[in-house]
Amino acid sequence: MTDGSVLDMKRLDTIIVGGTVVFLETIQRCDIGIRQGKIVYIGAFDSDDGVQAEQIIDATGLHVMAGMIDAHVHLNEPGLGDWEGFVTGSSALAAGGCTTFLDMPLNGIPPTVTVDALQQKVSAAANATYIDYACWGGLVPGKLEHLEPLAEAGVCGFKAFMSAPGDPDEEAFRNVDDETLLEGMRRIARTGQVLALHAEYEPIVSQLTMACLAEQRLSPADYTASRPIAAEVAAVQQALGFAQETGCRLHFVHISSAEAVHMIQQARAEGMDVTLETCPHYLALTDHDLEQIGAAAKCAPPLRSAAQQEQLWQCIASGEIDMITSDHSPCPSALKTEASNIFDAWGGISGAQHSLELMLEEGHLRRDLPLTLLTRLLSWEPARRFGLLPQKGEIRIGADADLVLVDVQNGYRIEQEQLYYRHKHSPYIGRELHCRVEQTISRGRVVYTRELGIVGEPMGQRIGITKEQAAEIAPR
Repeated sequence: MTDGSVLDMKRLDTIIVGGTVVFLETIQRCDIGIRQGKIVYIGAFDSDDGVQAEQIIDATGLHVMAGMIDAHVHLNEPGLGDWEGFVTGSSALAAGGCTTFLDMPLNGIPPTVTVDALQQKVSAAANATYIDYACWGGLVPGKLEHLEPLAEAGVCGFKAFMSAPGDPDEEAFRNVDDETLLEGMRRIARTGQVLALHAEYEPIVSQLTMACLAEQRLSPADYTASRPIAAEVAAVQQALGFAQETGCRLHFVHISSAEAVHMIQQARAEGMDVTLETCPHYLALTDHDLEQIGAAAKCAPPLRSAAQQEQLWQCIASGEIDMITSDHSPCPSALKTEASNIFDAWGGISGAQHSLELMLEEGHLRRDLPLTLLTRLLSWEPARRFGLLPQKGEIRIGADADLVLVDVQNGYRIEQEQLYYRHKHSPYIGRELHCRVEQTISRGRVVYTRELGIVGEPMGQRIGITKEQAAEIAPR
């Protein structure tokens, strides 16, 4: 053997040989040894070392990356019956090279806004997810007293909506009013946890939406105009002001505009503990795609112009965006196909299965961004921000063997029958990719291969985040 850790055993569970490994700073051709779900060796295996393994994976011609950590996923259990659940959702994630996901507190019934609701979600996930996961808690009106118990129960952070989520069920997740947001930030600051915010300013959105409906302006372009960048920027500005007053750590989800990115970066430069994410759909689709595809491409905030998209890519290249997440927000197909107009259609994109591939395609192959940058955006930054280091997020001796083997020289066309979602709709159907996920490995277990599909039984584990872990997370 060459450089790497001293191997104190002669038998490993798995050896990955011949791959090009993407680390945080470098890319090197080397082998990886796995034992009991952990990476125990990185180097070069020689035939005379006498090391044996139950499984040898030939990664020649492939890149080996840390598995994606998708910090923004909606898997809609418990209580929503025919909606996306843990089995199908985690299958799609695994097929897309994701090895850990953070499940949002909506749209399950009940939403995860109490410890009892959290326990119901964890029970639903037991023996049902193929990869590891953590749970978000929710900040909603009337439930402020549940924030600290949820933090004690190990949620990875809290989520709040600054605009109406749009679910008509009376038990569903609700957006915060100003008083709830401010007091919630005070209480969350005491726990050391992060508050994730859907940042659209409700007074702007609701007024513009009502005007469109009253005047029967119901096209995709009208929907986009009803949720302008100004609404995102106004919400970000308000939230940053509240955070400055309370000391609450913030994370802005699915940011869609460079203007909001710059505002958040300025706050961080002034000392605030704040991060942000954007999503593959803002980086791979535009408002023109919404007009062409229709409801399958509807999301909130909406898709932006091609010029705005390129500005987001510039923000990524300059290091101003912390992470990329899917915001996988699936629904029964009828809520997309049977809506009378774009305003009535469900406002979420099914995209978790293709996040990593889309970012390799659009970021690395088309724009020549380094794989080291992409692995930070997709894996390391989510792990760092939400308390998963050092267990997750990078290829390192002692870390979980959460890996994805990708081919960046051969691709495929996305077809409906390839989708693992419960409801097989996606705005990416028909899209040509020039890369592909070949294998996904979760804690040393192969959970997906391109040839076999999903492999084995769902054995994903919940990751609970303690208050002490949350408090130790330092801003970047």
